[in-house]
Parts: sequence; C-alpha cells; structure tokens
Amino acid sequence: MPTLPDSTRFFQPEISKVLWLDTIAASTRIPTRAELTAGTDLTGEIAAISGFLATSNYIDTPDLKRRFVARIGGRTNIADSSITYYGSQDGEDIRTVHSRLDRGYLVFMDGGDVPGQPMDVFPAEVASLGKQRSTDEAAFQIVVSYGITQPPAEDVEIPAAA
Repeated sequence: MPTLPDSTRFFQPEISKVLWLDTIAASTRIPTRAELTAGTDLTGEIAAISGFLATSNYIDTPDLKRRFVARIGGRTNIADSSITYYGSQDGEDIRTVHSRLDRGYLVFMDGGDVPGQPMDVFPAEVASLGKQRSTDEAAFQIVVSYGITQPPAEDVEIPAAA
C-alpha cells in the first residue's frame, strides 16, 4: 500500500517569504524570476497572517430514491484575508507600498525562495489599511485586508535564479 512520504517539518520564521508584485505578465499568474526580483519583500514587517485559505462550498444532491443526501463540490472561494504589519512612527512602513484599492499579487513561498519548490500566488486588491491603536504593551500595527480577485496559482514552481 502506498504511504504518504514523511514531511520535512519546519518552523516558518526565517524560512518563509512573502512578496508583493505589482504585475505578472503571464495569464497563468506564474511570475518569472525577474518579476519576483522586482517585487517588494514584505517578510520582515509581518506580525501575523490570516486567511489565504481556499475552501469549497458543497451542493446537496438529494433524490427521491434514497434518504441519504449526497454532496458534491461547489464553488471555491478564499477566506477573508489579511496581513498585519508593523507600523513605523515616521510612516515609512506598509503605507509606502500599499494604498486602498491597489491591485497586485501576493506571493507566498512557505519553504523559502528555493527554485523548484512550490509557491502560491494570490491576485489581490487592497481593501483597507486599518491602524491598530492600543494603550497595551504592543507595537503599533497596520492590518491590511486583501480581496482575492481571481483564483490563486497554487503550488506552482519557484523559477530558477537568472
């Protein structure tokens, strides 16, 4: 019987990379190495990530022949998605990269920028940049909400370095 191979488990800090790309030329939404290099590396300013999870709805398919109601896969969607960034006192932070309604691509390289390994590319629109103000012992943060505008390119190969 085939078995699932043992995973190489890892702790994401210092490995994963997140980039913002203004453009990708290919209709496949798979960036070239030059496009990745031209992107903005967001990794060092990220405090938290939420969403970016593809899920499917189900469609009930009842019939008169049986009591059991079978279900089939329906529409796919992406959960509400946001990234929390650290804010800077002088405003030189994610606000220099994003404005509301900007469109581009979020690239997640979970195993690092390693050619041949998988990455996910989410076409996204910046919906809001919310400032988290607090009197608690917490750094100032900005929560950027992203609308995913098209299906992501999932598990596509990171291109080789030029």
